[in-house]
Amino acid sequence: MRTLSLFLLSLLLLLLFSPSTIHSWKKDEFRNCNQTPFCKRARGRKPGSCSLVATDVSVSDGDLVAKLVPKEPDPDHDDQEPVKPLALTLSVYRDGIMRLKIDEDPSLESPKRRFQVPDVIVDGFESKKLWLQRLSTEKVGSDEHFSSIVYLSDDYEGVVRHDPFEVYVRERLSGDRVLSMNSHGLLDFEQLRAKKEGDEWEERFKSHTDSRPYGPQSISFDVSFYGADFVYGIPEHATSLALKPTRGPGIDHSEPYRLFNLDVFEYLHESPFGIYGSIPFMISHGKARGTSGFFWLNAAEMQIDVLGEGWDADSGILLPSSQKRVDTFWMSEAGIVDTFFFIGPGPKDVVKQYISVTGTSAMPQLFATAYHQCRWNYRDEEDVENVDSKFDEHDIPYDVLWLDIEHTDGKRYFTWDRVLFPHPEEMQQKLAAKGRHMVTIVDPHIKRDESYHIHKEASMKGYYVKDASGNDFDGWCWSGSSSYIDMLNPEIRSWWGDKFSFENYVGSTPSLYIWNDMNEPSVFNGPELTMPRDALHYGGVEHREMHNVYGYYFHMATSDGLIKRGNGNDRPFVLSRALFAGSQRYGAVWTGDNSADWDHLRVSVPMILTLGLTGISFSGADVGGFFGNPEPELLVRWYQIGAYYPFFRGHAHHDTKRREPWLFGERNTQLMRDAIRTRYMLLPFFYTLFREANVTGVPVVRPLWMEFPFDEATFDKDEAFMVGNSLLVQGIFTERAKHVSVYLPEKESWYDIRTGTAYLGSKTHKLEAPEDHVPAFQRAGTIIPRRDRIRRSTTQMVNDPYTLVIALNSSQAAEGELYIDDGKSFEFKHGAFIHRRFVFKEGKLTSLNMAPATTGNLPFKSECIIERIILLGHAGGPKNALIEPGNLKAQIEFGPLLLQGRRSSGFFTIRKPGIRIADDWTIKVL
Repeated sequence: MRTLSLFLLSLLLLLLFSPSTIHSWKKDEFRNCNQTPFCKRARGRKPGSCSLVATDVSVSDGDLVAKLVPKEPDPDHDDQEPVKPLALTLSVYRDGIMRLKIDEDPSLESPKRRFQVPDVIVDGFESKKLWLQRLSTEKVGSDEHFSSIVYLSDDYEGVVRHDPFEVYVRERLSGDRVLSMNSHGLLDFEQLRAKKEGDEWEERFKSHTDSRPYGPQSISFDVSFYGADFVYGIPEHATSLALKPTRGPGIDHSEPYRLFNLDVFEYLHESPFGIYGSIPFMISHGKARGTSGFFWLNAAEMQIDVLGEGWDADSGILLPSSQKRVDTFWMSEAGIVDTFFFIGPGPKDVVKQYISVTGTSAMPQLFATAYHQCRWNYRDEEDVENVDSKFDEHDIPYDVLWLDIEHTDGKRYFTWDRVLFPHPEEMQQKLAAKGRHMVTIVDPHIKRDESYHIHKEASMKGYYVKDASGNDFDGWCWSGSSSYIDMLNPEIRSWWGDKFSFENYVGSTPSLYIWNDMNEPSVFNGPELTMPRDALHYGGVEHREMHNVYGYYFHMATSDGLIKRGNGNDRPFVLSRALFAGSQRYGAVWTGDNSADWDHLRVSVPMILTLGLTGISFSGADVGGFFGNPEPELLVRWYQIGAYYPFFRGHAHHDTKRREPWLFGERNTQLMRDAIRTRYMLLPFFYTLFREANVTGVPVVRPLWMEFPFDEATFDKDEAFMVGNSLLVQGIFTERAKHVSVYLPEKESWYDIRTGTAYLGSKTHKLEAPEDHVPAFQRAGTIIPRRDRIRRSTTQMVNDPYTLVIALNSSQAAEGELYIDDGKSFEFKHGAFIHRRFVFKEGKLTSLNMAPATTGNLPFKSECIIERIILLGHAGGPKNALIEPGNLKAQIEFGPLLLQGRRSSGFFTIRKPGIRIADDWTIKVL
């Protein structure tokens, strides 16, 4: 009877969670703030309710330390035990970074230690600490009590106000504030307690019960950004780039921005609801002061309110009225206060400051920056071979073919269905012969099958997450009854990484890379389709404390495994759906299970821009939409905008119609071919930008205001974006559009990248919306490197010549860069690369070496030449060019801007100047 019951339960779950039924967002599957006790409690607190004061303020080990104690009993907590002192530590780091930690005092007895997120802050960050030697104190303004002042930089100071407790950063000379915490007295820190008889701590949602063995442990506080017009960041949400207020006058029934990694199908656009990833990092920007940032290193569920103007009208709290500000309210279920204040003052300064804490983007292999073709699922080896050959037949380049879960043996990862894929190595080798690669999927749920070697070993070693009773957690996912690897444990992550060796992953080859899906983690029969909060991880950590970082550790372990597989020589490629602060160090992410509609195309742009602002440059959205069947016009428009995503992949659900680019008639095939070719033409430019992100953290694609921080018209624009500092791309997001409005910043000209037509900046242009492209403009004063010969894949482009497109500004000057390495290894870390800076001024183009001298390694070499140099906006009528060294002359003639697609009118072109890309040289226009 028990066997029959288990069979019936399994059948029911398969019906409930079959791919055909998991297809839409169901609001009642997920909690809102009122159904989330810690959020409801925090939102109910009034400004000024915090009674904490700072005492025993001193310097210890180079930090400011203090105790936070209540000045008077908290009326909201009068039924609880006396509040124990909290331990405060304030540290200062180079480049304008202040870190504030508040935790329960470790010297006092507690039921357990609160979780602090490990392995997110980069190695070496602590070496940037500025050791405080002393404190100064002063009474600020009309305060009755002293404040302690610490040095941040020559221009900024940190202030700890003792009574009432508040922390803020101010400009040293003017005293103007930059960032503050607890200015509105909303700090609340629920301390861990031992459960007593009569305590009812359990929480219920639908059919699930959370035992909450340590009781309420939430933290909440207010953060204010001064001189700010807008705030941005805190992904992942399908909403506008500039975050809209969620509380305040005229805002009814709005939810906070939720940070809780969830498997959400066909998520709603324009919603604060949390989806696959969580990065608790917010950036403010305004014309008055510039840019600042705030990061809370905490992996528990978080809810964040952006407070509308006038929200605190009745609070009686007076803040500097001369400074415009944006107030926010941060709430988390667990963890500690571990926060970072970034003072900017520019947009790129704040991004660099944040990246110094969480790390820069991994440098991808060149192939990964090209076009990827994916579907759930390509059926078998014959289907793979047919799709591959069709790309060649239709003369469409691509680099990567993907296999979803159906390629496995019964959804057991690291295996192959030997009926459908009997010769996986040969299949991959055929792709590799054309310079192409394959990606297969590996998810964190492990099928509970005693004949499955991964499960057998993980179970024997005790490597699974435990349930609240201490048994291996058993949840439901694609593989049926499943357990989940405990990625918090470094030993287990190392074990997992070993599974990607060629010996362990039978059928894999060096051209195979990995896709991590469902790693929020997704649990079909769990509360909110995820793991119960009282599940247990390594060291007794509850899942509630580290939920948002689970997928990050899974991504990390997989990436490290691929590095081990290649003996440290091969750069990994791993795509992850779940993400957290620092995910940029391990590979790419995408925006998850979107839909084939115009709204999802539109919202993909601010989603990708937000990820870039918060460190993750290598991101994209499923081109065409994962769910549903796009009309040809929508699919074409998606390819045209997707060609500028950092991660460019077409993907679709298996219930959708096939949508490879050649299935919609010759005209639409041509339009999608042109879009993909545009990406390949611009790959040298994109790869150079990926290197910039790898070194500085500045994202590949950027909001307009990052490049034009004083232009107020750009602050809330998210329908257009910058690729690097040189290219502005405007999306077309409406069906049958005849015209599109494009705002071009600054007063210099912008050149249409297809026609070379010049448009004046600092104004909005109403342009035709032709079917063959979305508007894209090269900024005057920039130089963009291209490769104009179309090949099957990036590997076959390696020795092709380059084209330089020089867009001159009103001073007849321009500059740009080109970065080249071997496109696959880590040798670039040892100086094996070419980095050139091109400068055009006073009629002369100069190539300068930006790479440091190498020691102990052979430098990277390239025999590639420059084939064409195109001048846009040249004021004279040049006829010849003088090339040095060599005193060689080259003729200047009229030539097309593009060799492929629509031909444009002639532009001054230096053809075949005969110079190598790696050399120093000058070209004087005569």
